[in-house]
Amino acid sequence: MHFTNTSLADHLHIVSFDIPCPADYGGVMDVYYKIKALHKMGVKVHLHCFEYGRDHQKALNEICEEVFYYKRNEGHKGFSLQYPYIAASRNDDELWKRLNADEHPVLLEGVHSTFGLISGALTKKNVAIRLHNVEYEYYHQLGAWEKSLLKKAYMHNESRLLKRYEQQLIAYPIIALSEKDAAHYKKVLKAKNIHFIPPFIANELVTSKEGLGTFALYHGNLSVAENEKAATWLLEKIFNELEIPLVVAGKNPSARLVELAHVQQHTCIVENPGDAELNDLIHKAQLHILPSFTESGIKFKLLNAVFNGRHVIANNEMLKGTHLEKACQAANNNTEMKYHAFRLFHKKFTDDDIQIRQGLLSQHYNNAENAKKLMNVLQ
Repeated sequence: MHFTNTSLADHLHIVSFDIPCPADYGGVMDVYYKIKALHKMGVKVHLHCFEYGRDHQKALNEICEEVFYYKRNEGHKGFSLQYPYIAASRNDDELWKRLNADEHPVLLEGVHSTFGLISGALTKKNVAIRLHNVEYEYYHQLGAWEKSLLKKAYMHNESRLLKRYEQQLIAYPIIALSEKDAAHYKKVLKAKNIHFIPPFIANELVTSKEGLGTFALYHGNLSVAENEKAATWLLEKIFNELEIPLVVAGKNPSARLVELAHVQQHTCIVENPGDAELNDLIHKAQLHILPSFTESGIKFKLLNAVFNGRHVIANNEMLKGTHLEKACQAANNNTEMKYHAFRLFHKKFTDDDIQIRQGLLSQHYNNAENAKKLMNVLQ
């Protein structure tokens, strides 16, 4: 059966690894805008959220049939020698009972939300998994960039547990948000029933501004080791010689990164910007420079820059499998980054550039079309 009648009010359970509102970081953006798109096409979403540090949100009641919250078992309560912490800490008997109590399909957001499948507590057959990363690869890469020996050991152990755990998930339909993650699951884990549906995003129209901006921008969650490494690399290896104003913006930067950003007069850092402030920075920047040191998933900061900002420079690790290559300038070493940054900093952003991006948005990141594809997988 294919879900082709957009007025049909089907029901769907979604299990989210976190409360997806406000949609202020990558993973929850996909969840939140997916729910909005499904609601708009008439799907009654029964949302189940694990909570740890984020408030309950009345706004979710406006786009969901019902919303349930479950405490995540943090710390030693969620620790397991056998299972990865990100999954074992999200286990709730009441959740699995609710999901088993009807015939509605279930979408489990991330490897994080799948413990009921592995434990046998979730017995329903019409279940699919939304893959947000190849998690075992992602944790291995995070471990490689960690400076703390304790955190490094944790990341590598979690990666080891995740690889064995993720191998057990391939019996279920898997929906990847990047083509490279889908290909990895096919090739390495031998997954048969895997689909690619791009991330659900805030944009329906490109909001990039024509003309010239006044600075280069790197933004991201700066408490994540990979993002701190990228920002550090830009400050130490690129903008140490390239005298173009650089703003680094994001959540919870380390004291070391804050100090490094103020070493030179043409670089600075904006700590914990609010949504309005970050959007203002993105629109005013002339150049978005976004290196990545991991290949897994799709970085939402790239989508944000492409559909709301001016020129974007990124490396192959950031661009691979995104369909955004036409909207970005690839640069894969220090020399290329410096050359293209200097060139694009003085180049006006035009209406033609905006139209290219609008075409990519309509073709690949169309929330309404992607919601239909998702429901077809779940039927």
